[in-house]
Amino acid sequence: MAAEEGEGHTVVVHLDAVLRDRGMTLTELAAQVGVSNVNLSVLKNGRAKAVRFTTLTRLCEVLRCQPGDLLTVRTAPLGDRATTDAQAPPGEANPPPEDEGERNK
Repeated sequence: MAAEEGEGHTVVVHLDAVLRDRGMTLTELAAQVGVSNVNLSVLKNGRAKAVRFTTLTRLCEVLRCQPGDLLTVRTAPLGDRATTDAQAPPGEANPPPEDEGERNK
C-alpha cells in the first residue's frame, strides 16, 4: 500500500505480494515470526510508524527475502527531484532523466 500524502514518509510495504508469491497467509507468517496478527496487519496495510530490526530480520528469514523485497521508498515525481536531490548524500542524487534523442540512437 502506498503512503498517503501527509504521512511524513514515502515507504511502500509489499508484504501482500510477498505473501501471495509464497502461498502463505498472514496468520501463518505471524505465528512463524512471533508477532501478533494485528501488528503484522498494521505493517501489511502500510499503517506502521516503525518496524524493529529484529522483526524485519525474522520476516526476511521466514519469507526468505531481503528487506528491499518487503519495503521500498517511493521516489519523488520529476518536479520534486530538486528537493530530493538536495537531501541525498553526495554521489547518490537522482540521475537526470534520459534524453529521448539519446535513447533512440
